[in-house]
Amino acid sequence: MSAMDLVTTASQHSRYLSRLIAADDGFGPALAAHLEVPWDASSMQAQLDRLQIADAAALQATLRKLRQAVMAQIIVRDLGGLADLYEVMRMCTDLAQVAVRYALRYHTAWLAEDHGMPLNADGTPMELAVVGMGKLGGGELNVSSDIDLVYLYAAEGETAGNKPISHHQFFVSLAKKIGLAISEITADGFVFRVDTRLRPWGDSGPLAMSYTAFEDYLVIHGREWERYAWIKGRTLTGSRLDELNAIVRPFVFRKYLDFNALAAMRELHAQIRREVIRRDRIDNIKLGPGGIREIEFIAQVFQLIRGGQIPALQTRATLAILPMLAARGSLPEQAVTELREAYCFLRNLEHRLQYLDDAQTQMLPTREEDRMRIAKSMGFADYIAFLLVLNEHRAHVSRHFDQVFAAPADSAGHPLSALWLGVIDEEEARLQLAKLEFDDPEAVYQRLRQIRQSSRYVGLPASNRVRLDTLVPQLIEVAASMPPRDSTLARIMDLLETVSQRASYLALLVEYPAALQQLAKICAASPWAAQYMTRNPMLLDELLDTRVLYTPPDWTTLRAELATQIQSLEGDTERQMDAMRHFRQRVTFHLLAQDLAGILPLEKLSDYLSDLAALILEATLPLAWAGVRNHHCEIPHFAIIGYGKLGGRELGYASDLDMVFLYQDDAPDAAENYARLAQRINTWLSSTTGAGVLYETDLRLRPDGASGLLVSSIKAFSDYQRHHAWTWEHQALTRARFVAGDVAVGALFEPIRRDILTQPRDLAQLRAAVLMMRQKMHDGHPNHSKLFDIKHDAGGIIDVEFIVQYLILAYSSAHSELTVNAGNLALLTVAAELGLIAGDSAEAVRDAYRQFRQLLHSLRLQGADAARVDMATIAAHVDAVKTLWTQVFGSK
Repeated sequence: MSAMDLVTTASQHSRYLSRLIAADDGFGPALAAHLEVPWDASSMQAQLDRLQIADAAALQATLRKLRQAVMAQIIVRDLGGLADLYEVMRMCTDLAQVAVRYALRYHTAWLAEDHGMPLNADGTPMELAVVGMGKLGGGELNVSSDIDLVYLYAAEGETAGNKPISHHQFFVSLAKKIGLAISEITADGFVFRVDTRLRPWGDSGPLAMSYTAFEDYLVIHGREWERYAWIKGRTLTGSRLDELNAIVRPFVFRKYLDFNALAAMRELHAQIRREVIRRDRIDNIKLGPGGIREIEFIAQVFQLIRGGQIPALQTRATLAILPMLAARGSLPEQAVTELREAYCFLRNLEHRLQYLDDAQTQMLPTREEDRMRIAKSMGFADYIAFLLVLNEHRAHVSRHFDQVFAAPADSAGHPLSALWLGVIDEEEARLQLAKLEFDDPEAVYQRLRQIRQSSRYVGLPASNRVRLDTLVPQLIEVAASMPPRDSTLARIMDLLETVSQRASYLALLVEYPAALQQLAKICAASPWAAQYMTRNPMLLDELLDTRVLYTPPDWTTLRAELATQIQSLEGDTERQMDAMRHFRQRVTFHLLAQDLAGILPLEKLSDYLSDLAALILEATLPLAWAGVRNHHCEIPHFAIIGYGKLGGRELGYASDLDMVFLYQDDAPDAAENYARLAQRINTWLSSTTGAGVLYETDLRLRPDGASGLLVSSIKAFSDYQRHHAWTWEHQALTRARFVAGDVAVGALFEPIRRDILTQPRDLAQLRAAVLMMRQKMHDGHPNHSKLFDIKHDAGGIIDVEFIVQYLILAYSSAHSELTVNAGNLALLTVAAELGLIAGDSAEAVRDAYRQFRQLLHSLRLQGADAARVDMATIAAHVDAVKTLWTQVFGSK
């Protein structure tokens, strides 16, 4: 089909295009001649710049002629299959932006001729900040849309011209002139209708406002629907826009997860729906059931909830947000696919409805002739076939909307509400708790009454108290199904009391009852896990999607996710530190949930926790280096060596990080700079921020211990290990490995380690040194109880570790395979295969070591202060370790 044929066909659908062609004989051929290359902002601006603008009338005429040319091309390219939805929205958005900026440019100059230009404190011109809202802000403008504008300016003051006026008068006058330049209907039509009702106080508010007044308004008067509206706010022009962004961002995107947004947007949608019904607009494809607005609400509620934590979700475009929701587990992949397809279908339909008469409408046509036009332009043989597909899309949208915004069940009629609220007598309350099989109904009742009568509960905001009253009866019921019932309820109530002042966390649990089940499971399984959640209540959000919660970590994805988040907070060290702590807490919590569910073996858990620590160290190092002033190279020639549990890949949830810092750099100021780097790394890890501590660190294994330098050159480290290190330091070296930093420096460490471990040693002297160190550890951890200390007592974990370390130091000179940092279990097998220890003894001690570690882990999850158990339960394992100890060291 030729270009002219495309124009003719499109004009048969669009009466607006047909009128343009009929009014000017040259319009159709000119349109056909320029059909192949779509308009963009630069070509629109170039078209305008070729003209001389003498006055406001010429400005209006020029903008309207441009609008006719752009809209005509959009209609023909879209209906002719040359343009997709993205192009149509982009061209409409570009036209609006170019028109606003062009009108601003001339009217600012004309006003300044009379009054002088508003100036910033530094003498630079102060430009009006024109904020595009709605679809203009999101870059998704439709072909016959209003443009929603808000006018702001940086500061109050007075112009310095012949007729000085206040900045407020100047910018209000300028805003009015811009509006008329774009929206006034002339002989050439209009460019866009301008809607300024999204400004503070709507129609009754000032047309332009200073940043300070705007900030005061948001802080004191800003409403939930305005947060929703400002998600898409985007400045098209203006001065000092960083200041404006710093005002808007914290208003829209809360620092913490904000599940209050669900209720607020549910109510906003209900108001819109009531208005649609009242005006009989059920066939409105934007505001009606299953319409465009519902898709936008779905996307934006997740932005409001999580946008403060996940900067990527602050993106304005709906089609850009939807796939992020699937990637982050907020919505199922199928739901996002259906919503995206529906959005594209509805937006294309919206454009075809508006092409008919250039009218701002989203109503399905009633005239039979127009119905056929719409059906054919959407690719259907008739209107019935079109309606079937339209209704299917709208049904999908309605279903997903209802799933996201379903109102939580009203718990006023919950059978345990009367118990919680104290409206039944004590005896009846105890009977109800007894029927629920709580072990001590009296104690449970007293605890509930104590909470209800506490000053904390009484002093709660009314909305928080209502939510708490909704939650507690459900929690009592859930806890009663998960032994140990009394403890489970107590742990949950501890958490609930902690978060009771935070409306968003209460809202989360009210909105997502399934999260209560997950919370109860974790609290029932482990008091330590319950305390971990109480200290880090943001983790409640992780309970919402069990698919994500129980998925093994993908380190590549997690590494990229952390890097993106840290980069988005560049320049704000405190927020970066908090973000890293929240990241570690979140990943750790996922591992904890998998651990408690029995789907993550202890060895794999330790591997994952060690990998997480390495990932954090890898991310921390460049941030710390960036904070070292006047550093002498772009990338530090610096390595972090992990010792102890980090080096042996046996980290637990709360393990310290034992580290040594090394460098290989001959620059004159290298030692000083790397010492500062080491200090900054330690500060990043161990400082307490609002999000807690990242890791506790132990740097005492460096050369000369606590009295030695914080960082060593490779040469100095090698010299120390060869000539000055104690035997216990060589023992520690058996579990050391490169963890993060410069791979080349890490590669220099490993040969030193192996060389030290493979040195020939006098076995008698070695044995004496190891036994002396073991005795010191015994003396430092006396056990006066009748229970067995799994870690420290003879025949426990430390004895196994000392056996392996002794075998490595004693025999690596003849058997270098012992130097491989493969873990105690693997090295026991290697030692047996080499004939250094008996095979049956090795296997028995391997079993003992596994059992000890599992017991130690379980006791810590149960909140035990000491890792001690009844000797009778593990006597065989203890005997196995003692037997091998005697075989290796010749003494008990």
